[in-house]
Amino acid sequence: MEKNITGKVFVLGNDIDTDQIIPAVHLVYKLDDPEEKKNYGKFALSGVPPEGSGLPAGNIRFIKEAEWQSHYKIVVAGKNFGCGSSREHAPIALNIAGIEAVVAESFARIFYRNAIDGGFLAPFETGKHLYQEIKTGDEVSLDTTKGILTNNTRQTVYQLNPLGEIEEILRAGGIFSYARKTGMLKE
Repeated sequence: MEKNITGKVFVLGNDIDTDQIIPAVHLVYKLDDPEEKKNYGKFALSGVPPEGSGLPAGNIRFIKEAEWQSHYKIVVAGKNFGCGSSREHAPIALNIAGIEAVVAESFARIFYRNAIDGGFLAPFETGKHLYQEIKTGDEVSLDTTKGILTNNTRQTVYQLNPLGEIEEILRAGGIFSYARKTGMLKE
């Protein structure tokens, strides 16, 4: 996890489930094959329905046609992000697509743990309805150490909940890297 993440934000609403993040039909690709792995990025967030989902006006695509990485770096969402089935591929797909952090009001526990354990992305929580204040395409900066999200487009600053003990795991690159670094696991 980088100390500072700067880039465009993609905004979603409440209850974005793992089948919306990476639909089950796309779970056929091998993660250990570099070319097949790109498909997880290509199909990330492809299950989010265009209407009634909190998608931005004009149904802006998360991944452009024929690409596998998004030009967005951060997802901002409402409550219960990553709900649904316990699909480890959900944070993996977002990571492959280029997402470095998700800021949400709350996370489904299994998504939260999968994101941290694999070091795939930083799950920041907020007590505010940021998905109603920030717009898709806004340029933002996230200070991951201080938990401060700055919307450079709208000149607003938000204090996020601190990462706490998980920060060290994310900075190490996941739970196994952290365990090796701290001597809990031998090489």
